[in-house]
Amino acid sequence: MKRVAAVIFGILLCAVATNSFASVFGTVKAIVHDPQHRPVQGAKVVVQSRTSAFNQSGITNEDGIATVLNVPVGEYDIKIVSPGFAETQQSVTVTSGNVQELHFALAVGQHQETVEVSGEPALVDPASSTPEAVVSRVQIAQTPGADGSNSLALITNFTPGATLVHDQLHVRGGHQVTWAIDGVPVPNTNIATNVGPQFNPKDIDYVEEQRGSFSAEFGDRTYGVFNVATRTGFERSRQGELVTSFGNYNSTDDQLSFGDHSDKSAYYFSLNGNRTDHGLATPDSGNLHNLGSGDGVFTSLIFNITPNDQLRVVGSARTDQYQVPNDPISEDLGIRDREREQDSFGSFSWIHTAGPGVVFTVSPSYHFNRAAFDGLGDEADRLVTTDDRASFYVGGQASVGIVRGRHNAKIGVYGFGQHDNTLIGVNGNGADPDDPTAIPVPVSIPLTRQLASGDLEAIFVEDQFKAFSWLTINGGMRFTHFSGLISETASSPRIGVAILIPHLKWVVRGSYGRFYQAPPLDTAGNGLQQLLTNQSLAFLPLHGERDEQREIGITIPIREWALEVDNFRTGAHNFFDHDSIGNSNLFFPLTIEAARITGTEVTLRAPRLFKKLDVHMVYSHQTAEGSGAVTGGLTDFTPPDSGPFFLDHDQRNTMNTGASLSLPHGSWVSGTVSYGSGFLNGDGPDHLPAYSTVDLALGKSFGESWSVKLTGTNLANQHYFVDFSNTFGGSHFGEPRMISAQLRYRFHY
Repeated sequence: MKRVAAVIFGILLCAVATNSFASVFGTVKAIVHDPQHRPVQGAKVVVQSRTSAFNQSGITNEDGIATVLNVPVGEYDIKIVSPGFAETQQSVTVTSGNVQELHFALAVGQHQETVEVSGEPALVDPASSTPEAVVSRVQIAQTPGADGSNSLALITNFTPGATLVHDQLHVRGGHQVTWAIDGVPVPNTNIATNVGPQFNPKDIDYVEEQRGSFSAEFGDRTYGVFNVATRTGFERSRQGELVTSFGNYNSTDDQLSFGDHSDKSAYYFSLNGNRTDHGLATPDSGNLHNLGSGDGVFTSLIFNITPNDQLRVVGSARTDQYQVPNDPISEDLGIRDREREQDSFGSFSWIHTAGPGVVFTVSPSYHFNRAAFDGLGDEADRLVTTDDRASFYVGGQASVGIVRGRHNAKIGVYGFGQHDNTLIGVNGNGADPDDPTAIPVPVSIPLTRQLASGDLEAIFVEDQFKAFSWLTINGGMRFTHFSGLISETASSPRIGVAILIPHLKWVVRGSYGRFYQAPPLDTAGNGLQQLLTNQSLAFLPLHGERDEQREIGITIPIREWALEVDNFRTGAHNFFDHDSIGNSNLFFPLTIEAARITGTEVTLRAPRLFKKLDVHMVYSHQTAEGSGAVTGGLTDFTPPDSGPFFLDHDQRNTMNTGASLSLPHGSWVSGTVSYGSGFLNGDGPDHLPAYSTVDLALGKSFGESWSVKLTGTNLANQHYFVDFSNTFGGSHFGEPRMISAQLRYRFHY
């Protein structure tokens, strides 16, 4: 903890001394010319959100350039106002860490000035080396099932290769992804322990979904980065909203929220609760012992205390409870396992504009995460476990840099101290259901408390350099030090290019990067060491995962469509996975010597056809293979198979496609079709049968206050196994048909 504070304090001193910049938001750069292509000085550039009252502005300099900083992720209209010229306007999608450059050619003003609107934002970002998508709250609300408190459809429907396996999100064949709020990462080194949601989708304004080719600023989680731009209150004027729903399996999902804004401040606050008789994926087609419930609060506060200083506060807290579902045999035996989870996060950001194109940002944060598994019932026939982990993280991020000329340079630090407090106990015996001749070994380990601490510090530096109008070079370096049960240091270089092909407006991308992912703080106390010995197991020290990724891609705009194709290869050493002890639900992480994940991803999107129809499609073909022995964590020292083997995350083909159509009288309809070719069948090499589902949602507004929505997922009620895993009840069956009706009421206070 002291090392984290010292590093951040040192960077803050450096920032004050050098007046540099790094922002967790994006930048809009407007270049304004008159009809003779001469720069227009003194033109006002207004950056107006398309979904709220949030706006920022700037004035063009003698070169006709205005740089507007600190623009949150989202969709904006950029308006140019200058005396003697007609107003003109373009639309743009702002992404974090990138400069969105727009050129405006002003026309001489007539007696009646007009506004030229370009329509939808540009489909191609010519400067980014990272494949990404920005999903809005409208898309979340209209995608079937995506706004549910426990849903991750806002990720799986728009991100190639993203799937839910044993109730956990997997992207590009791996578990570890970064969740960030307004660009501030939520630290979490634990994997495969939580099944509850990180955020409620109803509190999201936009989510920026990145996969691969990450810049040095966005950390080391190789498989995905999801940057959440939260609701702020700028979209409301003393307005409240009540959302309530009811569906089969006695499901309800409710939220009450309030928001308001002034010229200088905004606030948003929400309360939510949900319950269902179908909480987690079941081990077969039945639904036994599967109640789930949760509740939470969220708030976002923004204060523009001066034109150059903004304060942002974000806080959330939620708790979730799940019964672990049974098959008929477990139900008859009286097994009543349960999972209890808690999560709270808070961050404070100070964003200071120190000069033209110069900004300083500091964001201290706190995160608490708990996952408590209670094995209940049937003590005589299995290992009944208690695994109650509470993790505390304190740290933050500070960054400085400059957007000037051809450069978008950044330097910053990120760090946190972590403390884990885990209560573990085991009772029962080690009977092996697969070997009835084996002699059970009685086990009785009283509840034992295990304490572990660690810290991580990272320094990053990078530059987005526009060498030519058609060539952008993105390069950087990230240095990371981790100290826990072991100490490690890693250097992670990143380099990427984006080439805009003239006239065609195609963008070709390529990148190479290295990544280091810090290990969990798991260990095994004295009592568990005896259990491991009885089970012929051991727990080796965990080292961090080190990844190397190469990627190449192309984005092709075709009229109002955009086609994006990417090919990637990720090579991992000490690949993170997890396994259980004996016939129990006591899970420990492990690392595999090497893994190789390769894939080709296709994204097709048309944001607005005929001003009524949105269409999107994501497809992934990938393989996920491991090789070598277990190098850390839980192991039985079994010699590895010769050659590569498939990981249990291996699924060759996945596809999600959807469309949303605006209808007359405030109505709309949307649908999605999802396909998976089947995950690994046990240890493989065979795979489970393919599966597909169809979802549909219908909505209608009644004036400004009332709206209704009817949603159905897996309408054909397809029955299929997703995987055979040992996590939370063994095999996992696909979610059955779910039907719900939602009522939304907006009011002023």
